[in-house]
Amino acid sequence: QVQLVESGGGLVQPGGSLRLSCTMSGFSLQYFTIGWFRQAPGKEREGVSCISSRDSTTVYADSMKGRFTISRDNRKNEIYLQMNNLRPEDTAVYYCAAVYFRQCVLSPSPYGYWGQGTQVTVSS
Repeated sequence: QVQLVESGGGLVQPGGSLRLSCTMSGFSLQYFTIGWFRQAPGKEREGVSCISSRDSTTVYADSMKGRFTISRDNRKNEIYLQMNNLRPEDTAVYYCAAVYFRQCVLSPSPYGYWGQGTQVTVSS
């Protein structure tokens, strides 16, 4: 069974950086498209970024372009989200999610496997 575990969240000042990690177990990462999503209190879950299984094509939400970078290491079964120039509005619980061999999309609905989330708080 596929399991995902996120790590790397925490408290950071505006303008700072964090690197989130997502570790997959139970299956080989190379067959899965991975998405990062976030959910702030009182708001819907939104897509942050994704990276495809086939050719590592990446997609970013507009507000993350130029600040966030998604990457994967199939040998380690890990996915990363490097977040730079963080803003208070980036505060949320961040989730990684996986879908088997599909095109990269930022809609949550195709993703069948989810991690438990990691809290990111951007505050001075």
